[in-house]
Amino acid sequence: MLEGDMNTPSPDPSASRVADPGASRAADPGTSRPTSAGAGRSRGAGRPPALTRPDGTPVRVLVVDDDPDLAEVLSGVLRYEGWEVRTAHDGASAAAGARELLPDAVVLDVMLPDTDGFAVLRDLHTVLPGVCVLFLTARDAVEDRIAGITAGGDDYVTKPFSLEEVVARLRGLLRRAGMARRIDEGPRLVVGDLAMDEEAREVTRGGDLIELSPTEFELLRFLMRNPRRVLSKAQILDRVWSYDFGGQAHVVELYISYLRKKVDAGREPMIHTVRGAGYVLKPAAGR
Repeated sequence: MLEGDMNTPSPDPSASRVADPGASRAADPGTSRPTSAGAGRSRGAGRPPALTRPDGTPVRVLVVDDDPDLAEVLSGVLRYEGWEVRTAHDGASAAAGARELLPDAVVLDVMLPDTDGFAVLRDLHTVLPGVCVLFLTARDAVEDRIAGITAGGDDYVTKPFSLEEVVARLRGLLRRAGMARRIDEGPRLVVGDLAMDEEAREVTRGGDLIELSPTEFELLRFLMRNPRRVLSKAQILDRVWSYDFGGQAHVVELYISYLRKKVDAGREPMIHTVRGAGYVLKPAAGR
């Protein structure tokens, strides 16, 4: 429940605290639920700069919780950040939603009606191996936290929780994973210690300038705009060369090898081959 009256959204969604939305619904079945937390309020001067995906499109978040009210409140606050949000209330709908949305981050309740969040996470990682996952749970024992992180979760928040904390943790996860950038950062793509200035057409890794041909630059730009996402040869051909897939896979393989010699030479590799699927760019370990 949001502390206060569910009829009137908090004037500052970041200050709201969530405990048990179902309690308010039971007390007054006719109560309207907030659909856009903070709607109508301009961004305050103290709000952090908005985040977008590296290609400038909205960050995508999947919210999975079996309580519709809680999921709706969370979704409203995240949409207020300018993000694209989808909700799911069980493991099956979470898997379907992930395949359709291809989220950058997932807010995932541990306890679901048809399964648990750990099983959902394993399924998610088969589709999106690099997706950021923030677990939500009412269980705050140390062993529960360890179980969540061991299962592959990136962070863990216990109920009741501050909406501001959830947003802040998501922003931190997305920035560290290289999946988002601040709008005021300009035309720069950054993944780990690899940086690209799209306007100046300059690429550096660890501060060292990397000279690329026009085609190598476009290929790397596509990889950097989709960090931690496995891109098939067909997708790369279509985006970089505008070819229909058909006998041209060797072109992708050749230019990937060129990039590796320049981007990864003498350093920990960032460009990885996913056998039978394609290629993925992700920060080197420890970045």
